[in-house]
Amino acid sequence: MPKNRLQQLHDLGQSIWLDSIDRRILHDGELDRRIRDDALTGMTSNPTIFQKALASSNAYDEQIAEAEERGLTTWQLFELLETTDVRDACDHFAGVYSATRGADGYVSIEVSPAVSNSADASVEEARRLWKAVNRPNLMVKVPGTVEGAVAVRRLIAEGINVNITLLFSLEAHARVIEAYQAGLEDRIKANRPIDGLASVASFFVSRVDTEIDKRLDALIARASPAEKDRLKMLKGRAAIANAKLAYKLFRERFSGRRWDALAKQGARLQRPLWASTSTKNPEYRDVMYVEELIGPDTVDTMPPATIDAFRDHGAVEKTVDRKVAAAEGLLKEVEAAGISVKEVTDKLLADGIASFQKSFDELIGGLEAKIGSLAPGGK
Repeated sequence: MPKNRLQQLHDLGQSIWLDSIDRRILHDGELDRRIRDDALTGMTSNPTIFQKALASSNAYDEQIAEAEERGLTTWQLFELLETTDVRDACDHFAGVYSATRGADGYVSIEVSPAVSNSADASVEEARRLWKAVNRPNLMVKVPGTVEGAVAVRRLIAEGINVNITLLFSLEAHARVIEAYQAGLEDRIKANRPIDGLASVASFFVSRVDTEIDKRLDALIARASPAEKDRLKMLKGRAAIANAKLAYKLFRERFSGRRWDALAKQGARLQRPLWASTSTKNPEYRDVMYVEELIGPDTVDTMPPATIDAFRDHGAVEKTVDRKVAAAEGLLKEVEAAGISVKEVTDKLLADGIASFQKSFDELIGGLEAKIGSLAPGGK
């Protein structure tokens, strides 16, 4: 039987993770089917994903009712629900984790958005989640803020797997690569093993185009006819260019004397993980962000619809290290047009944290409403 496109993607060295979690697929066989048929080797979650899962399903009602009898706070209840799902998901991926000797098979759980700008609070919450899930193939997600990078170094030194999320800029990517490697070195100094640790750097893609395209459209609206055509040519290209430069940075930083010394002790690469790879603009090809970033030692976390679309019509070939000089040139053209890429990536990080906070607040509010409706005498 010929391999489907997702299996071919896996053969090129890219791991496919599902950017979704809900209790239904953990129990109805869908997740196991995707692991078997679609070469799925991991899963990611965040406050928005959990908010959707809790709002759209009654699969959590029984556990919510039981927890209510124990007198848990809404926050404690949410952590119980999410750690239950993530622990179950880790168990579904235990076979992948074992077969790859810990190179893959990870499930991510995220610290709450409120701790994004506190290293101490991020570390404390990450420790609690790590202990609650209690699985070796867990990754704790920490946002890629300056304080987040400080937390990453400490967590890696403690032996906790970390997924650094909301990375938009090369500067932030460089910062978390440094944090990972320094954390491994700290662990070696403490005479502790590093060969069981794993980390990914989640570099966001399509949101960069969404923001830059919006700014290009504003420039196009008041440009001369000749200038309009030049600016239109820049649309829908900055995100992939930015990610290709992140891959170039990854290859540079994970080579040379410093990395070789860590690799000799069993250190794993901190793989770039392409996040936000579903296409937001309906005018663009629905799998273009996946197709343009295929290559070894990478992860692509996709929502179910993008996975299904790629299985149906994705083009499979190594692309992530192609046209890198052109990518650098394109971002220079964007800057020359008057759009600051740094300003864009700073805004996207702030917006990402704010969006997760909004989802988190809605999630807690929704849980409180559900507790009320399930209580005796509730509607």
